[in-house]
Amino acid sequence: MVTSNNNPDGDVVLCASSSYKEKYYFNQEFAGLPEPVKEELKVMCVMYTAEIGGILTLQFGSDGRLFLNVTSREDDFLFDEIGSVLKIKQIQSGKRELLEALELYYRIKFLK
Repeated sequence: MVTSNNNPDGDVVLCASSSYKEKYYFNQEFAGLPEPVKEELKVMCVMYTAEIGGILTLQFGSDGRLFLNVTSREDDFLFDEIGSVLKIKQIQSGKRELLEALELYYRIKFLK
């Protein structure tokens, strides 16, 4: 099950988007993913930070579970905390198949 967590141990970042720097990062260790999957991740992350603010990071824990980690600056009064929780739940339910497939890919390819 895909969960939200603030600090998983042994995490490996898949991708991240920042509203502060207006940048998207994709970890090239996952370059083997199909282009449509990479594009869907990019759209999902960038849309989240454009709508909610802050930084969204998708990262794998040491057990292979995928976490959606959200952070924001302490002085960011525009960050929508309530909207963030709702948006994360929307992503988890709407993109469930994609996120679970990514977990499986990570477990097979990296954790063997």
